[in-house]
Amino acid sequence: MGTHAWRHLMVGAVLLTMACPARAQSSEENAGAALPATVEAGDVDRPAPSIALAVRDAARDESVELGGQTAPPPRAVEYSDAYRLRARIHKVASLATLPLFGAEAFLGQSLYSDRTSGKKDAHLAVAAGIGALFAVNTVTGVWNLVEARHDPNGSRRRWAHSLLMLGADAGFVATAALGPSSEHGQLEASAGTHRAVAFTSIGLATTGYLVMLLGGH
Repeated sequence: MGTHAWRHLMVGAVLLTMACPARAQSSEENAGAALPATVEAGDVDRPAPSIALAVRDAARDESVELGGQTAPPPRAVEYSDAYRLRARIHKVASLATLPLFGAEAFLGQSLYSDRTSGKKDAHLAVAAGIGALFAVNTVTGVWNLVEARHDPNGSRRRWAHSLLMLGADAGFVATAALGPSSEHGQLEASAGTHRAVAFTSIGLATTGYLVMLLGGH
């Protein structure tokens, strides 16, 4: 090989050697540009905003599905002044009826064993008083029950009281209808039934009164 050829061969080798580091450096720079930027300290465990919002929405949806949603506050029920007046009348009439029950039970038992005209008149007078108070309580009680129908507080107690008192109303009507007669000088066979129905009605009414009086109403 001639001197001129060797010279060209040496120049080509030198140029190839100089080009390889430049190409390697360029490859490293391109690779570095493709890599993500270095994460700063404290940001490693911090989720992206979109991920945090998705997690929060998923937790909220799960809470709603599991019944964790806060229930709305109960609606306030306004009562009229007439309701309060009827409630006071109802309570006073109830308190007045309780001692009449005791007097009527005593007179009825006494009449059952020793019938006299004086005891009979007293028995009828007390029965009339109970009937009048029951009429007042029935009107005021049913009226207030209708007005309080949207109030959930004490609803079960009000209905229990009302059903007991309406049952007692029916019982007292039956008691009056079953009253024994003495027109022929002797008690009718209905005297025992009359007394049984009367005591049952008194028991129902007393229980109904106590349900409300002891319940703070």
